[in-house]
Amino acid sequence: MKYRQAVYKDIPQLAKVHVDSWRTTYDGIVPQSFLYETLTYDSLEKRWEMILAHHQAIVAENEEGSVIGFASGGIERSGKYDYEGELYAIYLLKTYQGKGIGKKLVQMIAEQLFREQMHSMLVWVLKDNDSKYFYESLGGKYVDTEIINIGGKKLTEIAYGWDSIQPLLPVKE
Repeated sequence: MKYRQAVYKDIPQLAKVHVDSWRTTYDGIVPQSFLYETLTYDSLEKRWEMILAHHQAIVAENEEGSVIGFASGGIERSGKYDYEGELYAIYLLKTYQGKGIGKKLVQMIAEQLFREQMHSMLVWVLKDNDSKYFYESLGGKYVDTEIINIGGKKLTEIAYGWDSIQPLLPVKE
């Protein structure tokens, strides 16, 4: 697996991973109409153009050079929590989950935040998404809940936080 900074030429692959992983991750949680009508490769390509214009992202590539996952992060967006950084998104294609790739992506975002003088981090995850256990296994502590609307359905989102991202940083050999 190769990890590197996302670049503009990655946008079509980022959009594909984003849409495909949403469709597998949120099937049965988010309305089907949102997953298959609203969430499109074209709409996500436009979104990724905006993301890469303002934020950094890290991609994971398989041996064939295809993007199979990504993570992005930066400054905590709401300003209402006592966390400096935020893991904005992390998604992997289903066949690559459970192989340590997500943990490596989180470590790389934590390292990026740390280099930018951010020493704590927050992440939001849908309550019905089993990936909340992933964040708990990485030491994320419950911070807050919020009700959001996706595709006309009210869903509960949970914030997990790390007061210190030091334990998330990659171990230097």
